[in-house]
Amino acid sequence: MKDIRIALLDMNNNQVNQGFKNIKEISEAFQQSTEEVVSIETFDVRFKNEMPAMKDFDIFISSGGPGDPHREGLEWEDRFAALLDGILQHNQSNDHKKYLFLICHSFQLASIHWKLGTINRRKSYSFGVMPIHKTEEGEQDFLLKNLPDPFYGVDSRAFQFIEPDYKRLEELEMKIAAIEKSRPHINLERAVMAVRFSEEIFGTQFHPEANPAGMIENLKDEKNKQAMIENFGIEKYLETIDRIDDEDKITLTQAQILPRFLNMAKQKILNRPQATI
Repeated sequence: MKDIRIALLDMNNNQVNQGFKNIKEISEAFQQSTEEVVSIETFDVRFKNEMPAMKDFDIFISSGGPGDPHREGLEWEDRFAALLDGILQHNQSNDHKKYLFLICHSFQLASIHWKLGTINRRKSYSFGVMPIHKTEEGEQDFLLKNLPDPFYGVDSRAFQFIEPDYKRLEELEMKIAAIEKSRPHINLERAVMAVRFSEEIFGTQFHPEANPAGMIENLKDEKNKQAMIENFGIEKYLETIDRIDDEDKITLTQAQILPRFLNMAKQKILNRPQATI
């Protein structure tokens, strides 16, 4: 029996965050649901400069977090970039693949690092339960295909990935899997909401780990409440509170994306040939 080793990268910079709690809960539910031995280790990347050694883990999940995703000259930024490139390059030349899921801040860091488009500050902070549209590629993607179009995800970001460089994406064989809802009355480019970076690496600008309880907890924060009202109005805010635990919205998204990613990775890991040392 093969052990499966999971590294959880906490990008919250010592700020309390519901999202990372949800990521741990999903990972622990996976751990308990499988016969295989699954180990989970947490790394405080930004605050403690902790970074998993690529060789020691099979699966990596890197969280969202606060602040500007552009480089500030910190040591952890170089180490994280090296991990991104290391996993990508390892998978290109090894049968024993590594699997990586990037959420929000981590997704933006990777998109900047690989020069995939413009990542800039939004005119106003975005927070709420948002409809997200699958692209043609996203319709076929294993992680999204059981979701409706549009599906719903929790958005919580001050920055956004827009103006994708399609030539660069094609060069790296990366594909946009989901985009922001079209708002024809607003003259703004739609944000990229999910990217298939490679067969083993996927990322979302929204929070697929979010659950209704965490969302309600986040809405107790006045900044989040005001951001949602500013973006969508008081009626939409009240409607969201009313529908937050609808089974076809964020509950469905949480049950599908990360659990499917973990189970897909497990199957690929278990089917791989035994490593010779």
